[in-house]
Amino acid sequence: MDQGSFLGLRALGRAPIMQFTWIYPDGVDIAGLRRFHRNLGHGLLGRRIERSPLHFGRHRWIRSEGPADIAVAAAERPRGEVSAWADERIVVPIDPERGPAWHLGVLPLTGGGDAVSLVVSHSVADALGLTLAIADAAAGIRRDLGYPEPGSTPRKRALWRDLRRAARDLPEAGRAVLATARVARAQSEDLAASAKSAAPAVRLGSLDPIIPPTVTAYVDLADWDKRVNDLGGTSNSLFAGYAARLGMRLGRVDAEGQAMLSYPVSDRTDGDTRANALNTVTAIVDPAPATADLTEIRAELKRVLTELGSAPDANLAPLPLTPYVPKFLVRRLERMVLKVGSPIGCSNLGELPPAANRPDGTDADFLSFRMVEPGVTPGVLESLGGLLYLASGRAGKRIFLTVAAWTAGGANTRTELAEAVRRTLGDFELPALID
Repeated sequence: MDQGSFLGLRALGRAPIMQFTWIYPDGVDIAGLRRFHRNLGHGLLGRRIERSPLHFGRHRWIRSEGPADIAVAAAERPRGEVSAWADERIVVPIDPERGPAWHLGVLPLTGGGDAVSLVVSHSVADALGLTLAIADAAAGIRRDLGYPEPGSTPRKRALWRDLRRAARDLPEAGRAVLATARVARAQSEDLAASAKSAAPAVRLGSLDPIIPPTVTAYVDLADWDKRVNDLGGTSNSLFAGYAARLGMRLGRVDAEGQAMLSYPVSDRTDGDTRANALNTVTAIVDPAPATADLTEIRAELKRVLTELGSAPDANLAPLPLTPYVPKFLVRRLERMVLKVGSPIGCSNLGELPPAANRPDGTDADFLSFRMVEPGVTPGVLESLGGLLYLASGRAGKRIFLTVAAWTAGGANTRTELAEAVRRTLGDFELPALID
């Protein structure tokens, strides 16, 4: 899966990038933040990818401690411009192969205070892996994962090493071919429909990359948990109900008014060094009753998670074929996969470790997380049928709800998205501070 993530980046010229943002109204301790920065280079973020000399070989991790220093903005900006600054930080180049695979920045705020941004390639860590790496670095924990230095293996030795590995992997690749055939048969109708609709992305007038409009809402945990209890749900089912209801408002439901929620589910274990240790489940839910009763959504989430626990996602079976997939096929598959319905991406980080909100060693007042694909163009988003992605997490006394959206044929402004977020939270009687 890690190599597949990297292959997607090279084939498409873009890939998911994660960003944590913290806000310190009283100012950040820059010395503490520099300790955090140094510690980040010793753990899951202390690495980058070294390609195999074989075209079809397995890539490997090598040691890389990241950028030399923190990027501190030269000029102060108002608190209301933090979101714009975060957009600017997320397009500062990172690369999981050439490095750096992440960077840390600080924005001094007019009238006092600071914003802090950490941007990380999804090819180096997924959301849970990144959260744990942040918590470790904030707590002063360093982990030696034993990665070799860049270029430390002579090319000839690496070539023979990877040939032997490829030979050992051949039986697994053979089983993956059979598994791929089974998945294709089981999903033949969806694949046929999506293949017909997966036309090349429209390019005219849409060559300039953009960051889809993003809005973050902060809700007091006392208000959030009260609504959870009132509606007979859980924190996760309230998040799902909110995502479905927002999808309904933005037109991302099917002909029967059902919303398709796509959830990454972590299977990361203690000491796990995979960058992407996760499966995916899809829940089909009805947004209409969500504001009055969450029991049906809660039951659906329980059902799909139980099914995943008893039968791992069949779509992961073809993964051993990753090194053999040509770039043109990756580009075609993206359009096919994302044209099946109107999925709503949902990443619920749950209760974050307290240390994850302490990059300088003290608690930040606000924390948020999002995942974006810098480099995507309006034409690509239109050809994929739009986008709706939500992330959530509980930190301190608040829960954050981050929304990134693009509606095919819509105006797609941050102001309109903020109003949709505000009205949807109003449906649930949830007061919020909206950035």
